[in-house]
Amino acid sequence: MCGIVAFYDPKINEKQAVIGKMMATIKHRGPSSDGYYTNDEVALGFRRLSIIDLRGGSQPIYNEDKTRAIIFNGEIYNFKPLREELIKAGHVFSTKADTEVLLHGYEEWGMDGLLKRVRGMFAFLIWDDNNKTLYGARDFFGIKPMYYSNQNGHLLVGSELKSFLEFPKFKRELNVEAVKPYLMNQYNDLEETFFKGVYRFPAGHWFEYKDGEMKTHQYWDAEYKENSLSFEETLKRINDDLKETVDLYRNADVKVGAFLSEGVDSSYLTTLLNPDDVFSVSFDDSTYDEASKAKALADINHWTFFSDKVDADEAMRDFPEMQYHMDEPDANPSIIPLWYLCKLARKHVTVALSGEGADELFAGYVNYGMHTHNDIIKVFTSELKKLPKKKQVKLAHKIKKMPNFPGKVHMYTNLAEPSEFYVGQSVIYDMDYPTIFTSKDANSILQPTYRNKLTVNGIYQKDFKKVKDIDNVKQMQYIDLHHFMINDIEQKADKISMAHSLEVRVPYLDKKIAELANSIPTKYLVNRHDTKYALRKASEKVLPDEWAKRPKLGFPTPIKQWLKEPRFYKQVRSLFEEEFVNDIFDQKKIIKLLDDNYKGDGSHRRQIWAIYTFLVWYKLFFVDYENTVKKYQHVQPEVANLIKQGKLL
Repeated sequence: MCGIVAFYDPKINEKQAVIGKMMATIKHRGPSSDGYYTNDEVALGFRRLSIIDLRGGSQPIYNEDKTRAIIFNGEIYNFKPLREELIKAGHVFSTKADTEVLLHGYEEWGMDGLLKRVRGMFAFLIWDDNNKTLYGARDFFGIKPMYYSNQNGHLLVGSELKSFLEFPKFKRELNVEAVKPYLMNQYNDLEETFFKGVYRFPAGHWFEYKDGEMKTHQYWDAEYKENSLSFEETLKRINDDLKETVDLYRNADVKVGAFLSEGVDSSYLTTLLNPDDVFSVSFDDSTYDEASKAKALADINHWTFFSDKVDADEAMRDFPEMQYHMDEPDANPSIIPLWYLCKLARKHVTVALSGEGADELFAGYVNYGMHTHNDIIKVFTSELKKLPKKKQVKLAHKIKKMPNFPGKVHMYTNLAEPSEFYVGQSVIYDMDYPTIFTSKDANSILQPTYRNKLTVNGIYQKDFKKVKDIDNVKQMQYIDLHHFMINDIEQKADKISMAHSLEVRVPYLDKKIAELANSIPTKYLVNRHDTKYALRKASEKVLPDEWAKRPKLGFPTPIKQWLKEPRFYKQVRSLFEEEFVNDIFDQKKIIKLLDDNYKGDGSHRRQIWAIYTFLVWYKLFFVDYENTVKKYQHVQPEVANLIKQGKLL
C-alpha cells in the first residue's frame, strides 16, 4: 500500500524538486521508502508502505530494457499465477512484488487484457517511453483513490489532492458548485472535486495521455443478470467464494489482522480469516457499544482482542486532522471511530481486513425495502408487487397523493420507480435518523454564489438510465455502489487508514464476490425476513446465530449527545461566528440552527455536523493553509515509533 503522484509538463525543468515536494505531502501513505522517475516530459513520484517483497519491491519498477516504468498503489491478490504465466511468456522479473506483474502484464496483454485478468485494489501509472505515453488505471470499485487535473498543457495525477497543491502552476480555487451537493449528501457527489479543475478518475476505467490529449476507456462495471441457483446452492457459493477470497487477501509478508464490530459483515470475514489479532472501538459515552459483543466472538474463537474507547474531547480536538487527511470535507460521523480504530490497529499490524461493501452488494440497507416493522403492511405490499410493473407505478403515484398513514412510505417506495424518489443514504426511512439538507433547505442557508438547482436524485439520473431495465432493489444497489460507496465509504476507509500508514483490505469488494452477488435473485437478498438475507444465512455456516441475525449499526457516533454538551456547543458556535463564514453561509441562519438544536431535541444534528465539517475543512485548506501543512504533514506518532524501533522497513 502506497501513495503515487505524477505530472506531465515539458516546460518544467526542475522536475525532481517539484515531484519531491509533491511526494512529501503524502509521506504518511508510505513511510517505508520513496522513489521517483523523471524525464523531459514527465515526473513520477512514489511513497511506499512495505507489504509484499519487503526489501525488493521499491518503486518505480522498470521493464527489462528500462523503457517502461510503473508506480502502483494497491494490491493484486492473484499476482502469483499471473507472474508464472508471464515468466512462461518470456518476461524476466527483477522483484517478487505484485507491481511488476502489472508492468509486464501491460507489455504482454495491453491495458484491457491486463485489467480483465487481475483481482485487487489499485491505482497505477505506467510511463511508456517507446510511444511517449502515460497510462493509468483505477480499480473496479474505486477502492484506491485517483485524482487528476488536465488543464493549461499539464496533467496532474495522484492518490491525494493535497499533493496537487505543491505543484507550482496549480491554482487553489474552491469549486463553489460542490458545496450544495455536499450539504445534501454529507459528501461531495460530483465528478469534480472541491478544488476547481480537479476530478476523481472514475472506477473501472483506464486512460492514455499523449501530447496533451487524454483518452479514457471503461473496462468494467457492475452487471445484473440473475442466476438459476437454488437458495441452498446460493448459500454454498457465497461461503465458498468468500473463503477463497479471504484466503487470497491474507497474502502478505507482514502481520494481517481484522476490524471486528458486532455486525455480521466483519464477523463473517474475521471468522473466515481466523487472525491472531482483532480490533474494535467504542465510545466513552454509553449510548453505543459494539466492542463488548465483538469481544464475545473473539473469546469464542481465541483471538487476541484489542479495543479502545473514543474520548469525546480527544475526538473533537483531532477532528481537523481527520478532515485534512480526507482531502475533501466528509461529514460521515463514522470517520471518528475509524480514526481511532486505525490508530489502535497500526500499533500491532500493517494490514487489516474490513467489511465495507457488503451492504451495497448483498442489499443490507433498509432503504431497499425493509423500512417497516408492520408485518401486515409487508405482506400486503408483497401481494401488490405481483401486479404488472405499469400498474405498480400507477398505484404508487396514487399512494403518494394520499394522506399519511402507517406504512405509506414503505408501500410507495416499493411500488414506484426508484429513479422517482431514491436519494441514497441522505435519508433513512422510518428510523430515528434525520435527513441532512433538502435542496430547498440547502439553498436557503447558502449565499447566492453557492446556490444551484442540483438535487440528490437529479445527480443520480445519469446512472439510473444505465439500469432502468432491472428490478428496483438492484437499481438502488447500483446507485449506492456508484455514489455513496465510492465517494464516501471508500474515501474514508482509504484516507483514514493511510493517515496511519495502515493497509485496509475489503474482501466483499472483490470482483469475484461482486459478480456472484450481482447474479443472486433479489428475493434471496431482501425479503420479508430480513435485509442481506442470503449473506446472513450463508454466514450461519461459520457464525453463531446471534451474530448472523444482528441488525446493522454502521459505526454509530454520539454526535447528538456531543452537540448538547455546553463545551462542544461553544466550540462549534465559535467557528460558526468567524468572519469568513458569512461569505459562504447566511451566518445568522446557521447560528440559529445550531442554537435551536442545542436547546431542542437535537434533531438538526446532521445538518449542524455537515456545516461544521465543511467549515473545519475550508479553514484548513483556504483560510490557514500554511499552518495546516506545518501542523499535519507528518506520519502518525505510532508509525514513527515503529520506524525508530526498526519494526517498519
